[in-house]
Amino acid sequence: MNDRVILHCDCNSFYASVEMAEHPEYKNIPLAVCGSTEDRHGIVLAKNEVAKKYNIQTAETVYSALKKCPTLKIVEPHHEKYLKYSRLVNEIYHKYTDKVEPFGIDESWLDVTKSQKLFGSGMEIAEKIRQEVKSTLNITISVGVSFNKVFAKLGSDYKKPDAITEILKSNYKEIVYPMPASSLLFVGKRTETALRDLDIFTIGDLAKFDKNILIAKLGKMGKILHEYANGEDTDDVSAKREDAKSISNGLTFKRDLVTYDEYKIGIMFLSEEIGRKLRHNNQKCQTVGISIKDKFLKVIHKQATQKEPTDLSKEIADSAFKLFISVWEIGNPVRTITITASNLIKAEESARQVSFFSDEQQDSREKTTKIENALDKIKQKYGSKSIISGSLIGSDLGIYDTKDGEDEFSIKE
Repeated sequence: MNDRVILHCDCNSFYASVEMAEHPEYKNIPLAVCGSTEDRHGIVLAKNEVAKKYNIQTAETVYSALKKCPTLKIVEPHHEKYLKYSRLVNEIYHKYTDKVEPFGIDESWLDVTKSQKLFGSGMEIAEKIRQEVKSTLNITISVGVSFNKVFAKLGSDYKKPDAITEILKSNYKEIVYPMPASSLLFVGKRTETALRDLDIFTIGDLAKFDKNILIAKLGKMGKILHEYANGEDTDDVSAKREDAKSISNGLTFKRDLVTYDEYKIGIMFLSEEIGRKLRHNNQKCQTVGISIKDKFLKVIHKQATQKEPTDLSKEIADSAFKLFISVWEIGNPVRTITITASNLIKAEESARQVSFFSDEQQDSREKTTKIENALDKIKQKYGSKSIISGSLIGSDLGIYDTKDGEDEFSIKE
């Protein structure tokens, strides 16, 4: 069987590149796209190549950036423009394959295995795409070409800007193994620290490390990371559906819920699957609703608009629980709970201005995102029951007993 050919296309300094495409006069001057510029306490969201020469960093304050470069051109973000260019870039990708999987607003994976008969080799397709994006939209991309998604992403990160890197089975050890372990997909700060404690500093160290010890230290994620490091990622590139209007998840429990903790367990369980489905569909919800049915089959509904769109299970659960306790007296039996995420939008459309004063909250949200994405990966590979909350072990609520509990999951289009 022939190897797959996967591309990972990454728009270089995307926000700044779009601003320069719209304003050619910015091209040769140091530029940064920044949030909350009025009080000078905003932060740098993106910077161009000229600004990088002044050592300006993403997420540093505008005040700090201006001290490094007093002539820095400060531009406020225009998210509607970035969404427009994201759509245009992906339209170009779709000319070469129908298997395009967006990964945020400025990155996408493409499976071009079957496209080679029409457009040439993976490298030739990557070059055609790179040139078309540059000539049509006046922005640049970096492309990784490889036999799996993980190495393709490492390839797009390897050389920037406006470059193509091919990682093959014949050369991946030479290119990938010297990279820091933190470069690997799903290796966040906490995992990086755990790997360092094992004297694992590079992807090569990780690939050669005893897999059983990794599993003992990191659980199933240890196995996944070991596979990634050894080029054994087999995940498919999938075009994610974006046409669902609402997602609901409901369950009639084996017995009535009567305590504060039982209500919370049930709501969290239902919210986990909704968040996972939203992330899979590349969507976020703007409204969370809850329906509660008691033992007399009386039903109460309530919903609320989120402060900002979300695809995080924890945030959906927190919102649903607030709604629950606002309408339900603790101690009253609950037979059925249904959680609904509605008013859905594409994840890219939720791009928001980041404030310097919300760093702590933003850090917490980013950590939750990384954790939930990692759990998605494990469940996708090993099944939905591969990770179970400790609160459910020994539970008699029927959550994982489909014979006794009736569950209902629906997507409305």
